[in-house]
Amino acid sequence: MVDSPNSIVKYSGDPLPAYPALPNPEPVMNRVSALASYLDILIRHRLLIFVVTALVVTVVATYSYGVQPTYRATSRIEIDPETPLIQTMTDLVRGDIPDPEMFLSTQADVLQSDTIASKTIDSLQLAQKAEFRQFLAKNPGLAGNPVALETTLVNEFKRHLSVDRQKGTRVMQVHFDSTDPELAASAANTLVDKYVDYTFTSRYDTARQTGAWMEEQLKDLRAKVRNSQEALVEYEAKNSIVNVADKQSVAEQKLADLSKDLTEAQNERMRKQSLRGLAGADVSHLVAGSPLLESLQKSEADLRTQYADASQAYGPTFPKVKRLQAQLDEVRGLISREQNRLIDSMNNDYQAAESREQLLEAAVAKQKAEVGKFNELAIQDNLLKRDFETNQALYENVLQRMKDATVAAGLRATNVRIIDRAVPPLSPDQPKKIRNVTVGLLGGFIVAFLFALIKDTMDYSIRSAEELEVLTGRPTLSIVPDARSLRRPFQRSTGKQISADSVSAALLRHPASPLAESFRTLRTGLLSSFSSDASRVLLITSPHPDEGKTCTAVNLALALACNDREVLLIDADFRRPAIAKSLGLSNTCGLGDILNGSAQLAEAAIPLPKFPGLSVLPSGTLPENPADSLSSPAMARLVKNLRVRYASVVIDSPPVIALTDATVLAGMADGVIMVAKSEYTTRSALARACQIINLSGGKLLGTVLNQVYARRGGYYGQYYNSYPGAKRLT
Repeated sequence: MVDSPNSIVKYSGDPLPAYPALPNPEPVMNRVSALASYLDILIRHRLLIFVVTALVVTVVATYSYGVQPTYRATSRIEIDPETPLIQTMTDLVRGDIPDPEMFLSTQADVLQSDTIASKTIDSLQLAQKAEFRQFLAKNPGLAGNPVALETTLVNEFKRHLSVDRQKGTRVMQVHFDSTDPELAASAANTLVDKYVDYTFTSRYDTARQTGAWMEEQLKDLRAKVRNSQEALVEYEAKNSIVNVADKQSVAEQKLADLSKDLTEAQNERMRKQSLRGLAGADVSHLVAGSPLLESLQKSEADLRTQYADASQAYGPTFPKVKRLQAQLDEVRGLISREQNRLIDSMNNDYQAAESREQLLEAAVAKQKAEVGKFNELAIQDNLLKRDFETNQALYENVLQRMKDATVAAGLRATNVRIIDRAVPPLSPDQPKKIRNVTVGLLGGFIVAFLFALIKDTMDYSIRSAEELEVLTGRPTLSIVPDARSLRRPFQRSTGKQISADSVSAALLRHPASPLAESFRTLRTGLLSSFSSDASRVLLITSPHPDEGKTCTAVNLALALACNDREVLLIDADFRRPAIAKSLGLSNTCGLGDILNGSAQLAEAAIPLPKFPGLSVLPSGTLPENPADSLSSPAMARLVKNLRVRYASVVIDSPPVIALTDATVLAGMADGVIMVAKSEYTTRSALARACQIINLSGGKLLGTVLNQVYARRGGYYGQYYNSYPGAKRLT
């Protein structure tokens, strides 16, 4: 079954041994290059593309050549973010210099502001100009409303105005468009002049306002300076301060000296205290401090030695021994007195050092108090003095800036410089006729091609033999060109014309044409690819009417007869019989008469004089119920007899999908040939027709692609045009 109109459904019948299956049954159309597909779309939809493109080009050209030309005048200016004069004043008024990009973007907006536009309009009296007068004439209600009139004029003026900045520079380009070149130049130049005046005026007004504000501030600062100076003088007089800084320096130096002496006294006292402590613990430490004591201790040592020797030699009672004893006692007494004297001296020194330390501590404390007093006076004095100096410096600074503001207000300082003034243009800027037509041509072609692509995408019809083979799984036995695409080349080659009536019997009327050759190809494919039994009784049908099955049946029968075969052509289409008419034969007796028993085959079959082996069995009398007649035993017997009598029997039947006649005949035939019309038969219809034939027991031998546009498909036209023997064949 078919899921959607554009889905490809392959025929599910058994493959024929004589026609090998494709090694990879993928759609062959997918292997065609995209460029070839696009070229095919261009050729098939060339009329649509031509019409749409011509329409777009016509509209664009009509507009371009019909609209009134406009002229564009351009004035170029340079805008410096920094003010060139009175830098201190600039700092005061503007503060920090802004970002250059932001500044220039802001100035571009100022150039296009309503204020500048209104001043330009008033200066040029644009309301009296012809271009703007015509505009106002279209809006008569504005005459009694000045506000609305001005707003409308400003908007109309800005519609003609454009400002852009050259990338990477500080140069602004001011453009003005007008139908009058003189007006365009005047408007651009006047706008720039008004912008320069506006820039200067805004800076001048700012300087004036700043100067007035600073003058008010000076009065307050002057009073603050006077008050701070009076407070300083009063404080110094009250505290008898002449030069606090010098006195403070002397007091601090004295405190430093006393602190140094105190440190030395403390060190001396600690040293004395240490010596006294050592002497009290061990008297021997006093020897190092007294040469006399050291000498006495040596004398004592000598006397002890002498006394020991004499006592041992003479005994303790010996006079010499006694004398030495007396001397020894005397030396020891001297040593004791010297030790006591040294200890008393150390105590006295310690007490003196301690007393000196205490005196210095008192002096340092007193001096610290004196320095603290001086510091308190200096701090307050410095605060008063700093307040006075600050007020005085601020007063002088504001006074100087006020003088700068006064000077700046009198100078014409601006950061805008005019580089090029606008001149009346010699040629119009719009419309660009050649460019517009070129763009219209390109755009129209693109739009037309998109329409063609959409139309082609939504076209679900069959276009190629390869697509037929993929859908049915059977070979495409022949590709029949469209007679309309062959008329001119055939006429140039043969001097004859292919008429619409002669197509149905091309082998009879135009045997040398590519149309006739395509049916010979069909005959060759049948005879070479299939056995004689398989091609004995052939049923020619199609999914829908008007797809060329009758033409195919007639020409196939003619082609088979040319091969010295006995051929019978049967018109089994009781709905729309056409074979007799296409061959110029009588249709009074035929298949219908044989089936109802009123005639025999010998009476109804009509031999064709030009083709001795071909006989035609017209439809004859039409039955009331064609399907019942075709499915009757009489029809089965007739086909059986014909299979024995004729080498080939070609049956033209009604379409498969609409009627059941072809379904009945398919089971009686040895093979079925399905005819599909190029760019007409849909994929779903073909798949459905093949499925019906398969279910009815018919054997699909192959397909015929009919009415292919020869010059586009490249099947016949180009080859036939270059074939020099075409005339001789006719």
